[in-house]
Amino acid sequence: MDMIIDFPGGAKVDAHYNGFTIKTDQSPFGGGDGSAPEPFATFLASIGTCAGIYVLSFCNQRGIPTDDIRIVQRMYSGNVPGLIGKIELEIQVPEGFPEKYHNALINSASKCAVKRHLETPPQFEIRTSVI
Repeated sequence: MDMIIDFPGGAKVDAHYNGFTIKTDQSPFGGGDGSAPEPFATFLASIGTCAGIYVLSFCNQRGIPTDDIRIVQRMYSGNVPGLIGKIELEIQVPEGFPEKYHNALINSASKCAVKRHLETPPQFEIRTSVI
């Protein structure tokens, strides 16, 4: 599984994967144009959207409308400066949402592959090569 990362100009860094381009840029404060989310923002968004696909699937399998369901993701500072120490996902459901499914929604969101990779992180190897 390969993802190609390239540098289209300025402070932009794009990832190409499976026929899609994920564009990133730095904020003007960080030397970019602010034309796309910063890489760290896309990382954070991957957590909530990954949990979201599991919540969506759970509801779709049971015919539960998702129009009024949302996930609020909160990030809290940790002990190491500049790093997040805690991420909270709050699944907000409308009044009348079946109480019997609340814990099941939490269990579904917990299956998120991004979250699971953070809990058991992969090893990283960074090297150079000549093309």
